[in-house]
Amino acid sequence: MTENTTSAKHLLSLAPFGVFLGLFLGTGIVLTLQGVDYAFYQLPASIAIIPAIILAIFIGKDSINEQINQFITGAGHQNIITMCVIYLLAGAFGTVAKATGSVDASVQLGLAVFPDYLLLPGLFLVAAFLSTAMGTSMGTIGAIAPIAAGFVDTAQLDAALVAGCILSGAIFGDNLSIISDTTIASTRSQGAHMKDKFKVNFKFALPAGIIAVVIFALLGDTVNYQGNDESQLLGLLPYIVILALALSGVNVFLVLTLGIILAAAIGMITHDYQLSSWVADIQQGFASMQDIFILSLFIGGLSELVRHQGGLNALTSGLEKLAAKLSPNNNKRAAGLGIASLAFSSNFFTANNTVSIIISGETAKELADDGKLTPAESASLLDIFACINQGLLPYGAQALLLGASLGISPLELVAYSFYPMILLVVASIAFWRLTR
Repeated sequence: MTENTTSAKHLLSLAPFGVFLGLFLGTGIVLTLQGVDYAFYQLPASIAIIPAIILAIFIGKDSINEQINQFITGAGHQNIITMCVIYLLAGAFGTVAKATGSVDASVQLGLAVFPDYLLLPGLFLVAAFLSTAMGTSMGTIGAIAPIAAGFVDTAQLDAALVAGCILSGAIFGDNLSIISDTTIASTRSQGAHMKDKFKVNFKFALPAGIIAVVIFALLGDTVNYQGNDESQLLGLLPYIVILALALSGVNVFLVLTLGIILAAAIGMITHDYQLSSWVADIQQGFASMQDIFILSLFIGGLSELVRHQGGLNALTSGLEKLAAKLSPNNNKRAAGLGIASLAFSSNFFTANNTVSIIISGETAKELADDGKLTPAESASLLDIFACINQGLLPYGAQALLLGASLGISPLELVAYSFYPMILLVVASIAFWRLTR
C-alpha cells in the first residue's frame, strides 16, 4: 500500500466532522431560507453530532469496546471537563443574578458609564481586560454574559452584535494573557519564554484590536433607554467581587461559585429571595446549559476517535507538504504557513484551541526548527491562529455559551466576531512581510 493511499484513508476519518457540520449548519441554513423561526434551534447541535459519532465508530478499525474507551477518554479530557463545569456555574450565576436584581443593577451602571456609541467599545474593552487578567475567554464570557443579557433586554440592543463584541474582546485577551492555557501550551511546546511570545503577539493583536474597537463604535446604535436614578450599588456587588477576584488570579470555579452565593445573599436581603427559589434557579441555570454541555463532551470524544484513526496526523502531513509548495524558496515562510494552517485546521476539528495547540505542538516545533523560526514566533503563530479559528466557530465553546446566555444562534453571533476576522488578515500580512 502506497503512502498516498494510506494518507487518503486516514483523511477519511475526518469525514464525521463533515457530516456533523453538514447536518447542523445545513439544516439551519435551509430552515432559515424557508422562514422558520429559530431555525438553528430546530436541530440541536448535540443531536446533529450523534450520526457523526456513529460514522466515526463505523469506519474505525479497532474493536467497538476499544473505540468506546477512546471516546470516553476524549470526552473526559481535562480541558473538556473544565469547560463543562464553567458552563454549569455560568448558567447558575446568570439565572440567580437575574432573579435577584444584579443584572438590572449592572445595566444601570453600564448605561451610565458607556453612553450611546461607546457602549459596544466599552464592552469589548471590559471583556479584553478581564480575559487578559483571568487567562480564560470562557471564564470571561461566563462572568459578562449575564450583564450582556441585561443590556440586550433593557436597552433593546442587537443581541448578535453585543455577543460578537464580547466574544471579540474575550478572544483578544485570551490570546495575549500570560496565564492563559493556550499561552502555556504554546510556549511549553515550542520552548519559548512567555514575555518573548507576548511581544510577538502584541504586534499582531494591538492593531487588530484597535480596528475592531473602531468598527464596533461605528456599528453602535443610540441606546433607547431611560436610566433609574435610584442607587443599586448593592446589586452590583456580585459583579464587583467577581471582577476583583478574577483580576487577583483566583480560580474561575471559585469566582463563579462565590458570585452565585453572593447574588443569592443580596437577593435575600433586598428582594425577600427564598432558599427554595435559589435552589430552583441554580437547577434552572444548570438546565439552560444542557445542550452545550452534551455537545462539548461529544466533540471531545469524537476528536479522540479521529486522532486514533490517524486523521489529525494525515491532516498535519498534508499541510506540511502544501506549505512547502506554496513557498518553495523561502523555508521560514513555508514553516510559518505550515504552523499557522496546522493550528487553524486542528482547531476546526477539535473546537478547542488548547487541545489543538497540544496536538500541533510537536510538528510545529519541527517546522520551526527547519525554517529557523524563533520559539517565540512559532509559539505566537500557534496561539494566534488557534484563537482566530476558535473565535469564528459556531460550535466552539465560547460561541455556544454566549448563544445560550443571550438566546441566539451561535451562527448569528460569529458573523459579528470581527476581531478574529481582522486578526487573521493583520497577522497574515505582518508575517508575510517579516519573512520576505
